[in-house]
Amino acid sequence: MADPFDTDEGFLSVTIGENPPDRLDKALTREVPEEASLSRSRLMKMIAAGDVLKDGQPVTDPKTKVAEGEVFTLILPPAEEYDAQPEDIPLEVLFEDHDLIVINKPAGMVVHPAPGTPSGTLVNALLHHCGDTLSGIGGEKRPGIVHRIDKDTTGLLVVAKTDRAHHGLAKQFEAHTVNRHYIALVHGTPDAADPRLRGTKGVTFESGGILRIATGLARHKTDRQRQAVVWDGQGRHAITRAHVLESYGQGAASLIECWLETGRTHQIRVHMSHAGHGLLGDQTYGGKRRLSPKLVGEAAAELGNGFPRQALHAATLGFVHPGTGETLEFAAPLPPDMAALVAALRRAG
Repeated sequence: MADPFDTDEGFLSVTIGENPPDRLDKALTREVPEEASLSRSRLMKMIAAGDVLKDGQPVTDPKTKVAEGEVFTLILPPAEEYDAQPEDIPLEVLFEDHDLIVINKPAGMVVHPAPGTPSGTLVNALLHHCGDTLSGIGGEKRPGIVHRIDKDTTGLLVVAKTDRAHHGLAKQFEAHTVNRHYIALVHGTPDAADPRLRGTKGVTFESGGILRIATGLARHKTDRQRQAVVWDGQGRHAITRAHVLESYGQGAASLIECWLETGRTHQIRVHMSHAGHGLLGDQTYGGKRRLSPKLVGEAAAELGNGFPRQALHAATLGFVHPGTGETLEFAAPLPPDMAALVAALRRAG
């Protein structure tokens, strides 16, 4: 599997996939790897500036029609210095060697600095912990972050410390060969016999009662901080699978295990909301649904309805070590807040 950045330095080659959107800017938004961090507005500026080429010639009209198999070359800006500062922030390290580090991220920690969160991030902590051995990626000299989990999601992350490890891990994530399973608490209980769920577009059931959700995902039209389900070849293809581990309060809530065939922003949260089973505590996608004290008991309802974050935990992580070829598997138990909520729900039966 080719690395999307494995081109001449400063260039990115993008091939248009099947059933492309009807114009260049939308097609590039769908096809450009997320690791490139190129928004649609940024791509439109690049098109206007003549930084998008086809057969060596600039294409400056964002409405240009595209076809499957066409190849466009994007001229990327030079790498920028990364100005994040090392910070002595405690990390729960599960594994570390010369090439990589695996950590169990707590709730409330952003993975890397942004305008609203310039400090206190995982990157700040890694810069202090690892010194100057972290690699650069994505147009700026920063640590080798090859995947992310949301600020308020807990659990496992692997970070590259060397260029070799970064490229090897990035290829595994691109090929979807990394084993990632999540544990979540959701409203209701997904049931293959539920006619509403079976009638929901993009939702099917596989053998063993495994829920499969397949949609496109793209930025919400009016709220750019959110993702939304889209159809007809729009957005990025996303597939989530899930099955129920435990059900509580006559199906009022359930503990589920999710795994990703793709890894899109907010994917589990958006997909479970689309299926009508939003995550407990998810203020963005969970809707206004609340647990009933009559079904789950006063204690569990109070905990669940006041849960301060989405109840989502990256519980397992498995990959092939890019240096040694060894298969590594890691597991992280539920964090205390989710464990307490599960215990309260179990008492409800």
